Amino acid sequence: MTIPRFLLSAAFVLASASAHALEFKSVGAASLILYDAPSLKGTRLFIAPRGMPVEVVLTYGEWVKLRDVSGDLAWAEAKSLSPRRTLVVRSANAKVRSAAEADANPVMTADKGVLLELLDAPASSWVKVRHRDGITGYMRAADVWGI
Repeated sequence: MTIPRFLLSAAFVLASASAHALEFKSVGAASLILYDAPSLKGTRLFIAPRGMPVEVVLTYGEWVKLRDVSGDLAWAEAKSLSPRRTLVVRSANAKVRSAAEADANPVMTADKGVLLELLDAPASSWVKVRHRDGITGYMRAADVWGI
């Protein structure tokens, strides 16, 4: 392989790696058992509650390797996940505001660990969210996990 061809190949590899976006999903309608291996014979590690956001790290047939908000990795059956996007509040007393501005009126305060639905893709450093009670507003992207 000639040097220009090698450089072109390397550029394509680097471009595809940087273009790979994180894939987030949520636990579907029922709780989800997380395993240490991609098999029902694996050790059960944790039961993930309905709506919990997870990052899909790897897909292996009917199984997916997931990362949770604390960074732990585990395996789950892919059919138990939902494409619905949810977020977990990462900081205590995070403000949900009426607009995507730091000085906008707060409509709600969310404590650490609260689940919120992601309504719109992140715009700059803000995300539009909805609480299960129906309250809708904007939060700083740095205050949530799952985007």
